[in-house]
Amino acid sequence: MRIILLLLFMTPSLFLTGQHDDFQTHIEAHRDEYKAEFLKDPRSPIQSKKLLRKLRFFKPDGAYRVQALFSLKPDAQPFEMATYSGITKPYIHFGWLDFEIENVTLRLAVYKSIRLGSMPGFEDYLFLPFKDLTNGEQTYGGGRYIDLKASEIDQSGLITLDFNKAYNPWCAYSEGYNCPVPPAVNHLEVAITAGERSPGFEVLKD
Repeated sequence: MRIILLLLFMTPSLFLTGQHDDFQTHIEAHRDEYKAEFLKDPRSPIQSKKLLRKLRFFKPDGAYRVQALFSLKPDAQPFEMATYSGITKPYIHFGWLDFEIENVTLRLAVYKSIRLGSMPGFEDYLFLPFKDLTNGEQTYGGGRYIDLKASEIDQSGLITLDFNKAYNPWCAYSEGYNCPVPPAVNHLEVAITAGERSPGFEVLKD
């Protein structure tokens, strides 16, 4: 009887441990793929495995993988989003994402690139640039990005928002790129200690 009771108490913890291991494995696989893409793209600022090893990330944390409620922005008009190089890029404010992290209610605007959306296979891609209180200390000062897809929004309007997949713009690694500046509405007054951190090397000069 003692053994049966012990197993009953252990089973939930074992199940949760399994979920944690699956989540950890998923994030690590995502990051391996993310790093591999640098070497595939001839335009990327990182072309050596030595520099790739200096990319840094927070430990995967399930508290930063949340369900967000999407709402469409009515009558959205194209606008020019500023970049750190001084030029602008055309986007549409596609909608809003409302969610909670550690009992704090937050809202972020999600955008659609007009240029990318016109390319075959990228019609439903969404762009989520944001800043938070880690910028300039633990993370890149210019903010970070998350990629989403409109097709990931379910019938109830929910979409998984995983800050563990937040990544740096190429401007974090090298000069000479046109990286969008996160609009003021996407400046969070909380610290998002998830996703990519500042790289372990100085910004590369042209």
